[in-house]
Amino acid sequence: MKFSASKENHLKAIFHLQHEQGIVTTNALAAALQTRPASVTDMLKKLKEQKLLIYQRYKGFRLNNEGKKAAIQVIRKHRLWEFFLVKKLQFGWDEVHEIAEELEHISSKKLVDRLDAFLGFPDTDPHGDPIPDSQGRFLQRRQISLSELPLNKVVQVSAIASQTTEMLELLQHKNIRLGTRLEVRKKFPFDNSLEVKIRNRPPVMLSAQVAKNVLVKDDE
Repeated sequence: MKFSASKENHLKAIFHLQHEQGIVTTNALAAALQTRPASVTDMLKKLKEQKLLIYQRYKGFRLNNEGKKAAIQVIRKHRLWEFFLVKKLQFGWDEVHEIAEELEHISSKKLVDRLDAFLGFPDTDPHGDPIPDSQGRFLQRRQISLSELPLNKVVQVSAIASQTTEMLELLQHKNIRLGTRLEVRKKFPFDNSLEVKIRNRPPVMLSAQVAKNVLVKDDE
């Protein structure tokens, strides 16, 4: 089934909110999409008519299986295009989100599957988010935020939770990228900031906000 760009944006946003919250409210979706609740309500009615979501009175709504499948295909396209832009066209990881937001609405499944094969079937995008395969399956990984890491344990950066341009630029400035090996040397209770040692570089300070958005896994 082919959807408009607006419907795909709503499906993708609901999917992400549902993953975090379980049940999604109109106000939460409107905030995520930076639009008016009235506009969201109109779109939700259309998605419900297409049997893509379930509404629970006085609680909110969530995607059903068909809605999830549709949302996952949008996410798959978005993350594959981000990977392509970074790996093949040398865009920075802080430059690709808006471009991928446009490319994700190309509807050709054959193109997306060939793009996946051309890229070597990557598991994750440039920010460490898992790329669903053609069957909609995600890579499962164990990872924690840098703020949860015990002292002096060497780990690798595996993903970035917040992918705003400002966050990615800051991490780039501090030489923190996917695959960077680092350890927490000291924690400061006053503001929960961290002193982090990156291999072969001087220690750097990270705020609590930054640390909670840097996801890590055991060093390999």
